Amino acid sequence: MKIDNLLFLGGGRMAEALINGILTSRLAEGGQICAVDPDPQRREVLSSQYGISTEENAQNALSEGTLIVIAVKPQIVGAVLADLKEKLNDSHLLVSIAAGVTLSFMEGKLEGSGARVIRVMPNTPALIQEGASALSPGKNVSKEELNVAFHIFEAVGKAVVMDEGYLDAVTGLSGSGPAYVFSFLEALIDAGVKVGLARPDAETLVMQTVLGSVKLAMAGSDHPAQLRAMVTSPGGTTIAGLHEMERAGFQGIIMDAVEAATNRSKELGTSE
Repeated sequence: MKIDNLLFLGGGRMAEALINGILTSRLAEGGQICAVDPDPQRREVLSSQYGISTEENAQNALSEGTLIVIAVKPQIVGAVLADLKEKLNDSHLLVSIAAGVTLSFMEGKLEGSGARVIRVMPNTPALIQEGASALSPGKNVSKEELNVAFHIFEAVGKAVVMDEGYLDAVTGLSGSGPAYVFSFLEALIDAGVKVGLARPDAETLVMQTVLGSVKLAMAGSDHPAQLRAMVTSPGGTTIAGLHEMERAGFQGIIMDAVEAATNRSKELGTSE
């Protein structure tokens, strides 16, 4: 699958991750990609490192049949779409990664243009091609158009398609999830230091333990509860540690965190 003409509105880290994934997966060549960013240093980095074209103004880069990735701050999406509307038509597909900006809001800004919108919730591991993304198509998006967008996000990890009504939950789970994981990593490392390990040794052991555990979980069909039971001998060290986690309400804390982030996503979505 090839993409003929791809325009990024915003050249930040997530846009760069997508550009890198697209080029690595050969979905498009550098000459078919343009990034718009007001920062000249950012434009220089993208053009020199990836061989793409760059522009300061979207009006100079927009052409017929362009797939447009909206990678700007959520609070300026409305203004960006208003500026572009007069140049958009039914040959344009917009893919938004702006957190919390709903399909109805974007479609309202584009009403009458004929352009279609897909909303996506990615996460930061896309920076190393290990992201998790959820895509929700808007009105009149064809299967072919959704398939193109799906392949873009599969190029930087794993992607799923779902109704937009679930995207707040996705935001609370995988969108915010890396922060929960990093907090867990930090806590494990500090715990290793507390029981006497040198910090560099604790960091090495923790990182490999978590990486290996995730790979083990992904390698087979066993439920995480079964894998946990494999490590937990009767009367052993692991059950003693798990008892303390249970006493502190570890699972409930994680559930509460995801629910709080989901609710906050809903609040942000109603404040457009």
